[in-house]
Amino acid sequence: MKNQSSDHLFMIEPEVFYSNEQTLESNHYQYKHDEELEKVDIKKRALIEFNGLKSKIEENGIAVTSMKGIKDCPDHIFPNWFITFEDKTFQLFSMKAENRRLEKTNEMVNFLSQNYRLSGDLTEFENQGLFLEATSSMVFDRVNRVVYAASSARTHKDLTKKWCNDNDYELVLFETVSHKGDSIYHTDVFMYVGQKVIGICFDVILPEFKDLVRDKVTKFHDVFEIAESQILDFCGNSLEARNKDNEFFLIMSSRAFNALSDNQKIQLSKYYKKIIHSDLTTIEKYGGGSARCMLNELF
Repeated sequence: MKNQSSDHLFMIEPEVFYSNEQTLESNHYQYKHDEELEKVDIKKRALIEFNGLKSKIEENGIAVTSMKGIKDCPDHIFPNWFITFEDKTFQLFSMKAENRRLEKTNEMVNFLSQNYRLSGDLTEFENQGLFLEATSSMVFDRVNRVVYAASSARTHKDLTKKWCNDNDYELVLFETVSHKGDSIYHTDVFMYVGQKVIGICFDVILPEFKDLVRDKVTKFHDVFEIAESQILDFCGNSLEARNKDNEFFLIMSSRAFNALSDNQKIQLSKYYKKIIHSDLTTIEKYGGGSARCMLNELF
């Protein structure tokens, strides 16, 4: 039986953390560096938040493997440059920011190679200006072999089509608009796929694509609708995971959790034993990403 969700997650403890100037242009949820706070202070706060989320995940019986980031990578805390699969293969992807390309360290690739066989590597497309940022650009329905992808500066249409064709995944490709009027940089900002339910914000999808996406997400799943205003609180940047007892959890930030209505929390309780949440204020502010961005799945 194929698993939609993993019981083993991968995290990267930041060696440095601050607002990455190379990602500001396309990430509309990221803030510039606050000059009143030294980078060392921002890093300290981020590290506390990192450990807080990691501990809460582990407390619920979900395994976490973490590695230490490197000093040249302010976004190393977001390990969205690779994907693993249940057939014990993994693939590497092309990253838009030059300092994010350094995140694919030999140490981490060698670690993955201990348990997975490398079956694809899109790194060469970085030099061609074509980017596809793995689990952030593509949201996977692994059971039904469907990829949801919103085209953007970090999710190139043709490269996404190529990947899906090469890997036998049906592609649902569409376009979005953020609160600033441009495309949303990553698909996982506004949607996630679980075993029984898909969380998604239809409001940010351009009108001509809404029916296409709605028809597909309702084919195999119940739908949990997220309001456009809740995207700013990272409600869409969530991840389903399961523990060793095959109990299912939804992981998000405390900001996202607090932005959910009581009725929404009741709706999610039908699918999850618990919503795991932790304070990620600093990481969300300066990184422009939240809980899902901090986690990758080891299948």
